[in-house]
Amino acid sequence: MSANHFIVTMLSKKSVLVLFLSLAFLTTIYADPKTSLNGLKIVSALEENYGERAAKRGTAWFDLMQPDARLSEIDNLQKVNRFFNMFHFIDDIDLWGVKNYWATPVEFIGVNGGDCEDYSIAKYFTLLELGIADKKMRITMVKAVNLDQYHMVLAYYASPASIPLILDNIDGVIKPANTRNDLIPVYSFNGSQLWLNKDRGRSVSSGNSSRIKEWRDLRQRINTSKLKQPKLKLEF
Repeated sequence: MSANHFIVTMLSKKSVLVLFLSLAFLTTIYADPKTSLNGLKIVSALEENYGERAAKRGTAWFDLMQPDARLSEIDNLQKVNRFFNMFHFIDDIDLWGVKNYWATPVEFIGVNGGDCEDYSIAKYFTLLELGIADKKMRITMVKAVNLDQYHMVLAYYASPASIPLILDNIDGVIKPANTRNDLIPVYSFNGSQLWLNKDRGRSVSSGNSSRIKEWRDLRQRINTSKLKQPKLKLEF
């Protein structure tokens, strides 16, 4: 599939226990720090929907998001990257029974795995909770040269003009983007904006990130607070 066709495509059941978590999650999406996630309610939902181990992962996630004034932003990047890279990689078709599904962070933690989009999305929302500004992060679709397929990573920009650091589930070491010759950026987005990558690595603002159907659908599912059940269980 060509990059242009891929971009056009990107822009173009069973759910259980409806939870009233939408305000907390919508706050996170729009990087508004006024409301906190309800840890007890989310951990309880994880246990009811996915089991005891999922609840323990949820508790560990909330421990991870506890603020620590001693930690720099880079320290927070490191600990979040390590935490989520311990989860299992599995393709959507095997886990969810559909070709492409962007899981919410709670679903990703609940089922104990996902694909590259799920890692990047979970890291993004968790770092927002830790106080890293939305404008400093971009969820980035790339072409993974060595794998000859599209892949998703999270890019962190210390300043608008800086070379971003790449948080990746394939290469667990956080590295500057200019050292990742195995990745070719295609497009990137955050809570509000979308950028398309042009020749020579230039990124051009291309409107609101809600143009991406999968991102828009994810935000709508967070709003309704439904937790999807996987077709394949990664733990018993």
